[in-house]
Amino acid sequence: MQRCRHLVFVLGDQLDERSNALADVDPATDIVLMAEVPEESKHVWSSKARTAFFFAAMLHFAGSLGQRQIKLGYRRIGTHPFESLVAVLSDAVRKYRPQAVVVVEPGDWRVEQALLAFGRAANVELQVREDTHFLCSRRAFADWASGYKQLRLEFFYRMMRRRHDIMMDGNDPLQGRWNFDAENRRAFSKAGPTGVPAALRIRPDAITRQAMADVETHFAGHPGTLDHFAWPVTRTDALRALQTF
Repeated sequence: MQRCRHLVFVLGDQLDERSNALADVDPATDIVLMAEVPEESKHVWSSKARTAFFFAAMLHFAGSLGQRQIKLGYRRIGTHPFESLVAVLSDAVRKYRPQAVVVVEPGDWRVEQALLAFGRAANVELQVREDTHFLCSRRAFADWASGYKQLRLEFFYRMMRRRHDIMMDGNDPLQGRWNFDAENRRAFSKAGPTGVPAALRIRPDAITRQAMADVETHFAGHPGTLDHFAWPVTRTDALRALQTF
């Protein structure tokens, strides 16, 4: 196989076609790598529904990349011998011989440290790009935190409200209050919350059913059931669910 330019490693919680990892992806020279691995469901013992949600979302996202003619190296659970993300990445680097590995900074500290250790040991450039999926980047948070001896969520919350003009009336909070924590701590009655509409349920399609079957095969001992799994696993369905909410 001809050596590729970038091996773009897309993690299961970064399924965004506008992600920094895919910002300059070139279908002619780059390969996107995605992987279903046991460790991510076993390190913190995950329910069947959570794992099925990730696998189904990843499979659908891979399909959308394929429609853009992007080359994809997808490692489906049960089709490879690797337990961890880094083990899959190491194997892919040997196979594709990329000039650089591109990844968005992981949200999980454990995964990030494993990738950084891989980057130090591997004979390949590792590009860790900023995650733009949050209102505050790590760099911006570090800049803000450097001005405080003690970090408090309330101070950060107020700064973000001002910075993004969220629920603000000029320089003051809307209705003159920064939070309603006291009210939020009140208990429901013994009957519980009332008048809550039902969540949107999405009938699993063939791709989602495939992911569910894989979970039943490889994580049979994990808690929970998939008998009533109906979560949105595509961007389109997620937006429908948000609108319903």
